[in-house]
Amino acid sequence: MGQMSVAAMLLLAACGSVKDTGDDAPIDAPESDAPADAPPPTASCVGLAPTCGPGANASCCQAAMVPGGTFFRDYDVPADLYNDMIYPATVSTFVLDTYEVTVGRFRKFVMAGMGTQGNPPGAGTGAHPKLAGSGWNIAWNQNLAVDTAALTTALKCTATYQTWTDAPGANETRPLNCVTWYEAMAFCIWDGGYLPTDLEWGYTASGGSEQRAYPWSKPADALAVDCTYANYNINTPVGTYCVNGITGGTSPVGSTSPKGDGRWGHADLPGSVYEWLLDTDGMYPSPCSDCGNLNTSNNRVIRGGSFGNPATTLRAGFHNTGVPGSRASGLGFRCARSI
Repeated sequence: MGQMSVAAMLLLAACGSVKDTGDDAPIDAPESDAPADAPPPTASCVGLAPTCGPGANASCCQAAMVPGGTFFRDYDVPADLYNDMIYPATVSTFVLDTYEVTVGRFRKFVMAGMGTQGNPPGAGTGAHPKLAGSGWNIAWNQNLAVDTAALTTALKCTATYQTWTDAPGANETRPLNCVTWYEAMAFCIWDGGYLPTDLEWGYTASGGSEQRAYPWSKPADALAVDCTYANYNINTPVGTYCVNGITGGTSPVGSTSPKGDGRWGHADLPGSVYEWLLDTDGMYPSPCSDCGNLNTSNNRVIRGGSFGNPATTLRAGFHNTGVPGSRASGLGFRCARSI
């Protein structure tokens, strides 16, 4: 299992519409061109203009259904990096946000006075539907900012790379970064979802049983990767990045769509920012079904690499961890939702 420190990353947001493969979609179904459903917007989506995606005209609150199935954790088809076909796992159908949570969506959360010690999530809320005891623990309240002013100050963790601005501006469609695991969890609860598990994220990035090397790999063992697929540290020549040349930085969500999308249309699964997940680092039963690791004494899992990391961190089989209270320019998240 690949590892990298959060410090190294320092060089380094179901919503407006849900793409559904249909109620009768087979297990591990292929992509569908069926029209998207449009359930009522969630809290972060009310009144939010459709400014995301490659044409800057898609809802930042899109979400897509991921049909359940079975795959091998920590494995992708080329087997040159991640070659352990010894961890079979089954995932139930769920919904995952198409885009990482943007600054604009998180601004709604902040404006509502949420994510602070004065207005924390309720005990047990945000639990994964398949994992008992995975909801909010009131002991975590102390890890939230004291008030909104403290929260917005903390979100500005690096003058060079932070995406949060106190007033709406050019960063509204960039992924929120400098966010802690606790704030990500609190946002997803408020927005009617939950943080996805490592299993759910890995299954989506792998294209289910296709075991893709990268989320966009077609065929599954294709290793093509460049800045048209994801935002990362290309390091050719040494010290160069996909965005801003020699400095790096986040990019608007979905800006590499559709070329860099996963099997079910999810954008930026790897690149731009790592994504906080529900799980803590540790061992899983094998085989397992809808499993998760909830040992709260451990660091939380992060996946997907960031603008400051090399191509190997973009692979579907790559894992990393971060201290849940840490902030970094390469840390963001997206939410999952029940059917």
